[in-house]
Amino acid sequence: MIRNTTIDDLIKRQTAVPLIDVRTPAEFEKGHVPGAFNIPLFSNEERVQVGTTYKQTGREAAILLGFDLTGPKWSDIIRKALEIAPDKKVAVHCWRGGMRSGAVAWALDLYGFTVYLIQGGYKHYRRWVHQQFATDHQLWILGGMTGSGKTRILQQMMPLGQQVIDLEELAQHQGSSYGSMNKLVQPTQEQFENNLADRIKDMDTRRPIWIEDESLNIGRCLIPHALWNRMRQAVLFDLKVPLEQRVASLVQEYGILDKDFLVACTERIHKRLGPEQTKNAIAAIREDRMEDFIRIVLVYYDKTYRTGLGKRAPDHIFPVTMTGLDTTAGAQKLISFITNFPATEKA
Repeated sequence: MIRNTTIDDLIKRQTAVPLIDVRTPAEFEKGHVPGAFNIPLFSNEERVQVGTTYKQTGREAAILLGFDLTGPKWSDIIRKALEIAPDKKVAVHCWRGGMRSGAVAWALDLYGFTVYLIQGGYKHYRRWVHQQFATDHQLWILGGMTGSGKTRILQQMMPLGQQVIDLEELAQHQGSSYGSMNKLVQPTQEQFENNLADRIKDMDTRRPIWIEDESLNIGRCLIPHALWNRMRQAVLFDLKVPLEQRVASLVQEYGILDKDFLVACTERIHKRLGPEQTKNAIAAIREDRMEDFIRIVLVYYDKTYRTGLGKRAPDHIFPVTMTGLDTTAGAQKLISFITNFPATEKA
């Protein structure tokens, strides 16, 4: 049985149904619904062939070519669907809810599957994604200079019952020139947005969401403008952490990284550091003087943070003094601070 449905209805279903994306591997890699399974009807090259035939010869010729290309694939498509959904219940989509998903839905229906065919396909899903960024959630921003432990504190706040969106985890980047940590691989911009929307949809609109203060770009990933504008207007809690504590924390985190990686990252910000400081920072890296290296680059990052803070409304900034390296205690202190925060200022 084939049942037409929408992406909104699928997301709202209380009982999850496996979602099969029949687009090409290249389309899937660029961006897909989180948790979807890719069973491509066409390879990347085959899709180009069919598209070219459609444009040059017409719809019917393209359909015939499609059947020529997929003839040997149908049994494999069904077997893969059975592995994903032994109970024979799946949802299926392609780019616009057209011929590809329709053909796969037909084959699965013939085999006895209950198929939820997504109307509008991935194109409608992307529209849903952008709607999530404009949702009227209350945001609380956690700020603080580099090395203040913002990310670790936010991670500790989740098990303490707070709603948190970790943008750096979603972007697989720590938000500075050194942010890939020489190991993290960023998602595409499209997939970053999909993952972010998937996280937002589960948030309670009646409670605030904590987000770390970030630049518009987190590595190569761009925070959607609708969300970014709301982040800039939100209340910010500014962690005040002693310089020595920040330096010690950053030495521990970055001091173990490959020196060539650190040098390359430092060279990327040479215009901002200046020639003399860049030379001194690289020398400190090569000579394993990690504390000196951290102190040099912190001058730039601290200045950048203060500039960003200066662009916010002063009455939306609330300092929170933090001491010690215990992030659980830091999270508890922050929660205690907001518990006594005036109700009129929480809105």
